[in-house]
Parts: sequence; C-alpha cells; structure tokens
Amino acid sequence: MAFPRTATDTERFVREWHDWHRGHESARADPHGFLAITGLHWLTEEPERFDDAPGAWSTGSDGVVVALGEGEELVVDGSPVRGEHRFGMSAERDGVTVTWGDAVIEVARRGGHDIVRPRHPDHALRTGYRGTPAYEPDPRWVVPGRYVAFDEPRPTTVGAVVDGLRHVYEAPGRIDVELEGRALSLTAFPGRPPGGLLVLFTDATSGVTTYAACRELLVEAPGADGTVTLDFNRAVNLPCAYTGFATCPLPPPENRLPIAIKAGEKIPYERAR
Repeated sequence: MAFPRTATDTERFVREWHDWHRGHESARADPHGFLAITGLHWLTEEPERFDDAPGAWSTGSDGVVVALGEGEELVVDGSPVRGEHRFGMSAERDGVTVTWGDAVIEVARRGGHDIVRPRHPDHALRTGYRGTPAYEPDPRWVVPGRYVAFDEPRPTTVGAVVDGLRHVYEAPGRIDVELEGRALSLTAFPGRPPGGLLVLFTDATSGVTTYAACRELLVEAPGADGTVTLDFNRAVNLPCAYTGFATCPLPPPENRLPIAIKAGEKIPYERAR
C-alpha cells in the first residue's frame, strides 16, 4: 500500500479503510462467529454434560468422544449422528465444527487441551453487538518495514488470556520497522492467507484506549526484497476483547511496543467501563 500523496489519494485511503472495516465488522457478527460463543468447556476423561450442547463429552488418548442420549443428534460432515461419536485427535489450534439445530459446536485443541465451544446465533453478545469503535484512519500509521526470515522457523512460546495456558507458534521471521523515531524488531507469525504474516502486539495505548491484552495486525506477504507495509489502521481486536470464552495468545515481549499507536480498533463497548 502506497502512502497517500494527494488529497485524492487520502480520500481513497479513507474510503478503502471504511469499506474494509465494514466487512470486518460483518464477519465478526456472523451467526456462528465468536460473538455467538456461549461457553468454553475444558474436557477431561470424565464424561460431562453442558447446558449449551447435547451429549456427554470426554477426552482421552484417542481424542474427543461424545455420547448422545436418546433423542439427541448432531450433524457431522452433513450426516446425522446418534449414540457415541469419536472425533479422534485434533492438532493444536485445529478443530472441527458440527451442527446442532441452528447452533454449531466447535471441538478443538488449545494449549494442549481439548475443548468444546458451542456457538448459538441468539446469544445476547451477538444479537446486541453494536460495532467496535476505532481511531479515524490516518495515513501516518501506514509504515514500511523489512521482513527478515530466520534460517529456520523458531518455536515461540507465548502466554494466553487463560491463566496457565501457553501457545507455541512457529515464527518464520521478524519485521524491522521504525516507529516514532525508534528502531524496533517485531516477531512475526504465519498469517492469512498463506504467505502473509501476523503481528501480535501491545503499545502505550493498551489498557487506556485500546484493549489491554493484545491486538493483531495482518501483513501481506513480503516482496522479493523483504519489503512489507504495516497499516496499523487495520489493527484489530482478538476474540478475548469481547468474550471470556476465548483462549487468545498474548504478544511476545519484543512486541510490547513502548510507543502509543493511536490507530486501529479501540476497547469494545462491551468492555468499556
């Protein structure tokens, strides 16, 4: 993204940001998005029933199992399932969703633990969602950087908003950038789409005008010479900014920035005091 040079460029920049943010808000409010999550259930070997999902759920060496009672049914891969169903082992940060009426049930693995997270479209957090406040888009927060790939991806352990939980990411490299006259190096994780990068960060606005735990910024794939563009106007909140049923990661120490990045999404209305 080129830095706007004329009034017309700036108008286009602002218009494109508003288009992007409307799309992001629409995706966030999806009927089965994270605003629809009604519970975060940590599974053990002991079967347990939950108010917001059918069946008795457990996990063990062979993965997650649900035992559905009489009259209970899930739809898995388009087919109805009754009785016992074995999901098998899930990879870390992976999972599946199955259907129960108008709800979906997420079965996943986070921080080495198997979880169940039901998502109900009529959950009050989703139906009452009124958008997320954000700083007005400002071209000065579109900054160039340089991506430096590591010789090999580095396993990087970070904390989580859930006490005692840890996430391990394979960091492919770092991004060197100058912000407010300070030279900084940010650890980058794999982003979306493949080839892109993800930066988890906090800054001097965190806990003041922006969500305290973390924000994330997607960065397009580096150019052949390693050049990247960081548009902090598109820094967004993670699910944990809205719901206590999230397991979001925290940024590594080097991504806790000592400057105030007055750009991107602010503290959600749901968290404001």
